[in-house]
Amino acid sequence: MKALHVITGLGVGGAEQQLRLLLRHLTAECEVVALTNPGPVAAGLAADGVRVTHLGMGGNRDIGALPRLTRLIRAGGYDLVHTHLYRACLYGRIAARLAGVRTVVATEHSIGDTRLEGRPLNPGVRALYLAGERLGDATVAVSPTVAERLRRWGVPGPRIHVIPNGIDAPRFRFDEVRRERARAFHGLPQDAYVVGGVGRLAPGKRFDLLVQALALLPGDVWLILVGGGPEEEALRRLARGLGVADRVVLTGERPCLPEPGGTAPDLVALLSAMDVLASPSAEESFGLAVVEALAAGLPVLYASCPAVEDLPPEAAPGARRVTGGAGAYARQVLRLRAAGPGERTAPPAVDRYDIACTARQLMDLYTAAVAGSTPEVSSS
Repeated sequence: MKALHVITGLGVGGAEQQLRLLLRHLTAECEVVALTNPGPVAAGLAADGVRVTHLGMGGNRDIGALPRLTRLIRAGGYDLVHTHLYRACLYGRIAARLAGVRTVVATEHSIGDTRLEGRPLNPGVRALYLAGERLGDATVAVSPTVAERLRRWGVPGPRIHVIPNGIDAPRFRFDEVRRERARAFHGLPQDAYVVGGVGRLAPGKRFDLLVQALALLPGDVWLILVGGGPEEEALRRLARGLGVADRVVLTGERPCLPEPGGTAPDLVALLSAMDVLASPSAEESFGLAVVEALAAGLPVLYASCPAVEDLPPEAAPGARRVTGGAGAYARQVLRLRAAGPGERTAPPAVDRYDIACTARQLMDLYTAAVAGSTPEVSSS
């Protein structure tokens, strides 16, 4: 089976890194098209031996990208097109149909109750999304929470298939040597209590709450934020204004898979360097950073995480939902620090999100869809 994955861009983001990891486990012959911004993940895919094409799309209204993508799909002889992220789903589904591809699958990575990939969910965005969705054969939801949101929107239930994101859990296992090296690289004292945040530095992630919480915490507590984005300078200004800039480290984007020629600590090493992960985002579709942190044996404080909330409480005993603002996070950090370090072992929840299992489920969907049928809709 030959499949083409169409994605909006290949910067260091959750959906982008999930695609790279997934392609390491799918048994189909896969190629990738990035509409715009090939980014570091494109280089990683190429290093993995995956053919990556940059379409050179100039923006959301670059209609000229549609015939270019259609020609590329038609020339590739693909059995299936799989689209990822809003813009790629819209253009990719249309182009696949124009190119005569019979089977089109999409993964919905980041739909919230009020926002879709950061953009407000107004009637126009919703109408365009549903119009494009009808051109596909199946829509993969990364969690039951996302599946329910899609049903509320009006996507027919039989078209929705729950296949969760996956991780390569053994890679995230705690490593004391990597912890020391990562802390030394970023100037974190070896005896500091380190709160971490992982994700795009965008308003919806609410990392400003963690900077504000740091100002309420003792001087031996540090904050490390892993990611890049438009809020970086605003977070730096906030830290300076609160007098905690000397205890805040912003690492920039860090992949969870090794980068060709990379020398800075990767995400795996940085998770070992943390003592707790905090995820204050109020709207998540899955919560990949939380699952990765759990795999590293970290306690987790979160505001929204379907990957944890969709499981029984005993599956992730080290994860606690936090309601409230900076003060609530500060109190929880103090509680964890007072309890002392626990065993850095992964809880049962991590086993639920094995990337090999995710790949098998997706291949089953591919096979059934290409054959003209689809498996029963999943709810877990």
